[in-house]
Amino acid sequence: MRLVGVRDVSKDFANGVRALEGTSLDIEAGEFLSVLGPSGCGKSTLLRLIAGLAQPTSGTIEWPSGRPDLGFVFQEPTLMPWTTALANVALPLKLAGVARSEREARAAEALGHVGLAGFERSYPRELSGGMKMRVSIARALVTEPKLLLMDEPFAALDEITRRRLNTDLLDLWQRTRFTAVFVTHSVFESVFLSQRIAVMSARPGRVLSELAIPAAYPRTEAFGTSAEYAALCRLTSAQLSEALAA
Repeated sequence: MRLVGVRDVSKDFANGVRALEGTSLDIEAGEFLSVLGPSGCGKSTLLRLIAGLAQPTSGTIEWPSGRPDLGFVFQEPTLMPWTTALANVALPLKLAGVARSEREARAAEALGHVGLAGFERSYPRELSGGMKMRVSIARALVTEPKLLLMDEPFAALDEITRRRLNTDLLDLWQRTRFTAVFVTHSVFESVFLSQRIAVMSARPGRVLSELAIPAAYPRTEAFGTSAEYAALCRLTSAQLSEALAA
């Protein structure tokens, strides 16, 4: 079932830059979709338009069954440094008027889901970069959104931490089956995570091709070193090269 449809969307900024031009994309409920493209191609702009954080210059964002609750994970963790991991995760619930006892219980549960049980009272300065991003993901998921938008959340992390978080993110997605839209410029990350990849052109960005990733879940470290994974990465890389040349 289609959750959201992007229809012939263009986006111009006040400085004259056209970030997106005539791009269209369908997102199915419950799927894991990656949006792949070079830096500056409008991937983040597309995500912000879907989130309602900006409006398209032309075209439409359609919600056939109504706009669902959504969560957004930014490139940086954007945590409040003066308060604990628990309070950071509980913030959306506090803003929604949820009682303190309930929001703290739900925030603690969300931290447990991302592997941070026992770190509820830790402050951001006491956490590693990967742990901060886990807190950010927990905060996005604490309201139990139907749609999770992720804007290159692991790009600044070291490779070992990034791989671990990719695996943990897939575990979360398989357990709760939210719809995930994951922006990345990494071929390897997009293939490991996704059921489907939308490949974007250079700016002004538009979706030029879509690629199904038929590998079965769960996807473990063994999948990341398999011949199947390598072949899918080569295919995706070729699609990206074609998009850049278009």
